[in-house]
Amino acid sequence: MASFKIDLSTATVFVATPPVQKLVSKQTGEIAIDRETKAPLMTVGLLVSDEGQGDLFQVTIPDTGIDATLTPGTPVAVTGLRARDWENEFNGQKRHGISFRAVAVMSLVPVAASNGRG
Repeated sequence: MASFKIDLSTATVFVATPPVQKLVSKQTGEIAIDRETKAPLMTVGLLVSDEGQGDLFQVTIPDTGIDATLTPGTPVAVTGLRARDWENEFNGQKRHGISFRAVAVMSLVPVAASNGRG
């Protein structure tokens, strides 16, 4: 399916929920892997504020593109954010939605400020 680039050039983006490993199955605990790079995948909740409106997105990122210092409230830069629509059928019910994927999510807080050494 086609994906669409999301322009965040005028937006302010904050971490809403910290990064967690993305699972293929909660029952088995199998971690999702990027098909191209083979890197484990993470999911992070991002609050995107733009033009007076705020939206919460759950974004999937390879673990190589995640800043280890991300905590709720951290302002971040997002590289390569794309949206893709999806549809599947589970137990006879059709489901659909939009998934979000980024190349990287990095903190905008200087290292010295984030560790309390201002």
